[in-house]
Amino acid sequence: MCGIAGIVDLKGRGEVSPTRLKAMTDAIARRGPDGEGRWFAPGVGLGHRRLAIIDPEGGEQPFVSADGRVALVFNGMIYNFRALRTELEAAGAVFVTDCDTEVLLHGWRIWGESIVDRLDGFFAAAIWDEDRESLFLLRDRWGKKPFYYTRTSAGEVLFGSDLDAVLAGLDGVPPIRRDALADYLALGYVPEPKSIFEGIDKLPPAHVLRLDRGGEMREPQKYWTIRVHPQGNCTLDAAVEQLTPLLRSAVRKRLVADVPLGTFLSGGVDSAAMLAIASDIRGPRLDACTMGFDDPALDETGLAAEVARLHGARHHVERVTADAMADLDGLGSAFSEPFADASALPTLHLCAMASRHVKVALSGDGGDELFAGYRRYPYHLAEENLKARMPGWAGRGLFGPLARAYPAMPNGPRILRAKSTFESLATDAMGGLFRATAILREKDRDRLLGSDARIDAYSTADLLRVHALQANTDDPLARAQYVDLMTWLPGRMLVKVDRASMATGVEVRNPLLDIDLANWAARLPTDLKLDGFSGKRVLKAALRAQVPDTILDAKKRGFVAPIGDWMTGRFAAEMERLTEGSILLESGLVERDALRSLWGDLKTGRADTSRALWTVLMLDRFVSKIDDSARLDRAA
Repeated sequence: MCGIAGIVDLKGRGEVSPTRLKAMTDAIARRGPDGEGRWFAPGVGLGHRRLAIIDPEGGEQPFVSADGRVALVFNGMIYNFRALRTELEAAGAVFVTDCDTEVLLHGWRIWGESIVDRLDGFFAAAIWDEDRESLFLLRDRWGKKPFYYTRTSAGEVLFGSDLDAVLAGLDGVPPIRRDALADYLALGYVPEPKSIFEGIDKLPPAHVLRLDRGGEMREPQKYWTIRVHPQGNCTLDAAVEQLTPLLRSAVRKRLVADVPLGTFLSGGVDSAAMLAIASDIRGPRLDACTMGFDDPALDETGLAAEVARLHGARHHVERVTADAMADLDGLGSAFSEPFADASALPTLHLCAMASRHVKVALSGDGGDELFAGYRRYPYHLAEENLKARMPGWAGRGLFGPLARAYPAMPNGPRILRAKSTFESLATDAMGGLFRATAILREKDRDRLLGSDARIDAYSTADLLRVHALQANTDDPLARAQYVDLMTWLPGRMLVKVDRASMATGVEVRNPLLDIDLANWAARLPTDLKLDGFSGKRVLKAALRAQVPDTILDAKKRGFVAPIGDWMTGRFAAEMERLTEGSILLESGLVERDALRSLWGDLKTGRADTSRALWTVLMLDRFVSKIDDSARLDRAA
């Protein structure tokens, strides 16, 4: 786990400024507190910040071949590096370290671009090959590790683990990309492959990009996708028998480390599973880290303690008040793009707390997407099944008018909040899924953005529709899961964990995203994922002997922050400032009247617009940070 950066001149062999490259690596110092390195060749500069996990003494980067012809920078972990090393040694490779980074170097020389098909792990890497005069960029299958890049007018490619690194290498800050801003306001994050800035992109998950000196700028190429094809004729008992060794193998791979290792532990199924399985493999006394909250509605320390006692873990618990958790400065420094998932705040505190006990932590991310744990999935399935039994005209012809006529009742009993259901029934499947996850519906988002010919006909929901077509399945639940795996998981969930962990010096590993496990889960029929309106049926069944029923049968709760109370309390003055004279209004990024309307709705209780306002607040902090940096640059 590290940070990488680089500058490569693809037109010629001009000297790369050491000062410029150092500015790029300094911008991501938080990602690698254990060391730094830079390497230069004609027209090439590679930089690295290191968090040492494997072979702390021998894994310095940039890593350069003995003859100096190949150099690379790498962020991540290759779980099967020892098996690959054996293959490479048989092919004649001579190793000088015991780190997974060297496997990439020899693998590139022997297997070339096909190396990516052999890698089991999470990674973002750049390889420069002087003999081929090629730059090879690669990113892991789920997009756990970030990768930003841009091509300058001078023919240089700049890349880095964070947007901050790329910006540090440019002469100025590019304009904000309007369709990316529209996506952000709708979703709370900027989806791949866009970044918030014009001309800077993200290398998408499961993609590679080879660039040759003197050649044309190519498009990234996809090398893998998960195939969601549910298969029937499998009993629950048979599925549990298949799942159990897959879970153990996934956890066992991720227990390899030369530094202290433990788990995150909440009151949920996925984190309890990680501790249970890891303790069964390594024995008791594993470190388990839990964040407690002063709000009983958020606190799960009691459930976590039950699991910790059951498995003999060293249970570390720290409590944080809602006010202490609301650390906007810490959040802003950790995230280089606007990001509006308020659970990033408790995640940041959890990672900081864990860093005092471990350097590697197992997490349960991916379980909800692969085993249908989100509450929206059974409702989405029910809506799609109802549509399938109705004539085609009924959607817009019947439910469209009902949705318009039915009053919004956000604070009423759930059974009376039918407006959202009618709206979902009136649109297509991905329109419904978008409505279930969107922070701002497109008409509300467009009011905030104001009239703009570039986005007037733009639909963020179309991003979901593109991925739905690529899912290549008619199964509505599997299709929704696939779309989340391509958008929600890499754009929101994994970004949150990566940025929070890297800001605090912790490596987080996700056994439930193991490729073998994921490929198996992708074939599960609906009845093994959902039990009525409860998800993760087969996963829970596999854990019955190791995880208490109080956790397996509990109502799902998210790892959340009380932003509703914050917006009208702690941040009320901040919101007043936003609506009166903020940089967002001065720059024309958002419309004053639309923002005031959202704020008025929340203050008077007409509607709960707290998530939308939080999204705007996070945008304001991001734009203010960028503006301050640009002013400092101009002053210098």
